[in-house]
Amino acid sequence: MSLAGAPLPIVLVPVGTDEDALDACLAALDASTPAGTRVWLADDAQAGPRGNAIIERWLAQTPLQAAHTRRASPIGEAAHLDEALRACGDADVAILASDARPTPGWLERLQDCLVRHPTIATATPWSNAGEAAAWPRIGEIVEVEASPARLARACTQLGNIYPPLPSAVTHAVLIRGAARVRAGGLDPASYRSWYAALIDLSLRMAGLGGRNVLCETAFVLRNVEGVPTDGDMEALSVRWPAWHAQLAHFLMDDPLRPLRERLGETLARHEGAPPQPDLFADAP
Repeated sequence: MSLAGAPLPIVLVPVGTDEDALDACLAALDASTPAGTRVWLADDAQAGPRGNAIIERWLAQTPLQAAHTRRASPIGEAAHLDEALRACGDADVAILASDARPTPGWLERLQDCLVRHPTIATATPWSNAGEAAAWPRIGEIVEVEASPARLARACTQLGNIYPPLPSAVTHAVLIRGAARVRAGGLDPASYRSWYAALIDLSLRMAGLGGRNVLCETAFVLRNVEGVPTDGDMEALSVRWPAWHAQLAHFLMDDPLRPLRERLGETLARHEGAPPQPDLFADAP
């Protein structure tokens, strides 16, 4: 259950080909997500024999309420996610990259964004490979040495500002189901990659009054950024001719810099503190 008392959102993990990263992702999910949370591993025929063995072993021992589906043949990233999201109806869904590693409290903090502000359509956590939502430097992939627990605790000290982002980012995003349905869902007919389809969905939801925000109280680690499929960015430019300039201005102006610096300062203050088993006992 979340701090608001409602069941936590569904976590949807589109299974990828990096088996070691998938193994680390599932271990982090177990360590950072409340027992009983609904998790769906959706495989677009990507995992090999070792990946399937990792999933089967995890399913047998995870405390999460987990399910696994695998297509007989792939239909493409955006089409597969659209299929999965439609199966979830108007439920809120957190999509977590299978090569990402969430830190403690990530899902509760994301849900709190949607509970506190009904106009929020997507909530994206910090990531060391989060593009516009990147920490410690915007638009860069930086290895973070701090432990997941210390990162998570430092994030909870930032308050609940939820500043705007140009769009949601693919390392992890919680999408409000009602806003997604109202916008028509993903557009796999126009985009093949989740990267581009998420930008397009974010912009359509924003056009209907929804907000795409940074959930600064949550952090999800990743070693790589999402990438578009050939032709996807050109399709985005045709539909959203102002998009690339909007993103460029955000990266140059860096409106999140003060918040990013606060996170660094807070983390530095916590470096000498002992580990805290009750990580979020006093969190707002």
